[in-house]
Amino acid sequence: MAGLAESGSNPDVELLYDINGLAKDAPRWFDRGVEFLGEFGLLIAMVLLVLWCWWAVRRRGGEDAAASVAALVWAPLAAGIAVLVNVPIRGFVERRRPFLDHQGLDVLVDGKTDFSFVSDHATIAMAMGVGLFVANRKFGVAGILLAFVEGYCRVLMGVHYPTDVVGGFALGTAVVLLLSPLAMALLTPVMKAAEESGRGAWLIRGRGRSAGTEQAVIPGARSESADAAERDLAA
Repeated sequence: MAGLAESGSNPDVELLYDINGLAKDAPRWFDRGVEFLGEFGLLIAMVLLVLWCWWAVRRRGGEDAAASVAALVWAPLAAGIAVLVNVPIRGFVERRRPFLDHQGLDVLVDGKTDFSFVSDHATIAMAMGVGLFVANRKFGVAGILLAFVEGYCRVLMGVHYPTDVVGGFALGTAVVLLLSPLAMALLTPVMKAAEESGRGAWLIRGRGRSAGTEQAVIPGARSESADAAERDLAA
């Protein structure tokens, strides 16, 4: 992998120059915006998306509320585990940052002296996106899209090769999906215990919501209360 970075004639490096070249032609304010998004903004947005999904699950309630919240708790935990798994991977591959081996890159953020493969930012973003997808498909799709934007920004900033980002996506996804059965088996009972307790129930469902009180809404279906009201009117 380190040898791959030394040549400027491979597709990985060519794509790096193509994407990073956009930063050279962009105004200064755009570069500063990409720097903020790539370093902090998109990860903050991902955390807010998880909180939004939790709020939606909590308000809806239902019998599966505890399992849904457990899946949401697993998303950031999986991201943290994926970053820990990446520590020995980086030490084994020892791939230098692209701007150390290639001239002419527009580096938007300074101080990156650690190894490049795989990208921690891409790993965290995709792990949380896929974790969100396990809990809720609508929010998960939004999270995965944010992860793709995060990966693109890391290359645009000149601090990662495209394959660093792809490796981060693969690592984050693998950790979430492979460990999800075990994580859910451990976290779901904890969330159910919190739901049944007096102090922790608010974490699982909103005030006034209880398990089994939510009915699925099927398009075209008529509720029993509506049918009873019509019978009373007919009488």
